[in-house]
Amino acid sequence: MWAGHIDVRPVVPPDYRTIPGARTTEAGGTPADGRAVAWPYRVGMSDATPSSENPGFDDMARDIAEVPAVEVIVTVAVNLMSAAAVKLGLTEEGEDHKDLDEARKLVHALAGLLDASTTEISTFHASPLRDGLKSLQLAFREASLVPDEPGHGPGEKYTGPVYG
Repeated sequence: MWAGHIDVRPVVPPDYRTIPGARTTEAGGTPADGRAVAWPYRVGMSDATPSSENPGFDDMARDIAEVPAVEVIVTVAVNLMSAAAVKLGLTEEGEDHKDLDEARKLVHALAGLLDASTTEISTFHASPLRDGLKSLQLAFREASLVPDEPGHGPGEKYTGPVYG
């Protein structure tokens, strides 16, 4: 297990090329010697021409197109909440994954997302998410050795001060 870090590398299909001048392998992947690779961009394809080489991608794009924006927003919010709960040590393994610096970032991002999407999602969806955010903010305050002043905790820039 890594110390809270996940090694994420972009997967580059063969129909992608890197930016001119970037060092890469012939297949377009990351060089074995760790040299920097420019972020890939799609070459020679437009939205009007479907890729016959990668039919699974077209199916995924069609599936994504059918998902309402509200569901995408709620799914992202739930993922942020879950990750923040883990980083706050609120899971069974608690202390093993506790990282308040990471939790602060996740709670702040969740608050920003909810603040930005307030007019886009209904109260039916927003109310439980706001309740979960408040619970995470209170859990963060309790977990901190030196609690932030009211109004200065994670996400309180968007929600206002949170009191227990």
